[in-house]
Amino acid sequence: MKLCSIPVLSACALAAVLLAGCSGGSSGAFQGYIEGEYVYVAAPLGGALTNLAVSRGDSVTNGQLLFELERGSEAAALDVAKKNLTQAKAGLELSESTYVRQKQLRDGGAGVISAEELDQARAKRDTDAAMVESQRGALDKAQWSCDQKQQFAPADAQVHDTLYRQGEWVAAGNPVVVLLPPANLKVRFFTPQEMLPRIKTGENVSVTFDGSAKTYSATVNYISTQAEFTPPVLYNRENRAKLIFMIEAKFSPVDASDLRPGQPVDVKISP
Repeated sequence: MKLCSIPVLSACALAAVLLAGCSGGSSGAFQGYIEGEYVYVAAPLGGALTNLAVSRGDSVTNGQLLFELERGSEAAALDVAKKNLTQAKAGLELSESTYVRQKQLRDGGAGVISAEELDQARAKRDTDAAMVESQRGALDKAQWSCDQKQQFAPADAQVHDTLYRQGEWVAAGNPVVVLLPPANLKVRFFTPQEMLPRIKTGENVSVTFDGSAKTYSATVNYISTQAEFTPPVLYNRENRAKLIFMIEAKFSPVDASDLRPGQPVDVKISP
């Protein structure tokens, strides 16, 4: 699975946000938008999509089945690996029993078993033991391949999109379901450089949006180390006022369920 941040505003809209962020500095309120980091769920092996267990807009829980790919060949290989391991174990039991019996005869001193015959029995036992380990590894690999044809939700999330329909062929590594866990929602806003001393990571900001009377709290987790807008002139006092820095803050999972990527919001910084 892959984690990716998707831009949700066009360049023009982003420019508007930057300008609005500048104008909000005097009141401590800035315009921003909600952004989501999507989780792209894919299988490392290819195959036909036989079961798409979720639809766009569904809410899923951690461990819930998302989709299944055709795995007839993997299931057959798994059955063969199980049979091979069973046969290898049976061979090891026989050679172990033979070795123990011949060792007892050799240790008895009757001269029935030569040292060479005992060495051969020991070598056969060791070879069969190595075969068991080899077949056990083959079984683990076959089981893994079979298991990878099913993919499950890595966390509680909303299904943002599904990228294939049932019956279509999915190449190895291609995402089939796009998830948006609540923990991956954040607010992104922009402030002029003179506001940076007032904002620290770990501090809370207040977030509101049109149509909601509730104020949401978000925790600042990232402050850009570079200006988003750099004038093509020297940094004199007048031009420094044009520098804009991006700040990101994350919500609690409960609050995040009310928010949507691309949603414009107002952000206030505590005095």
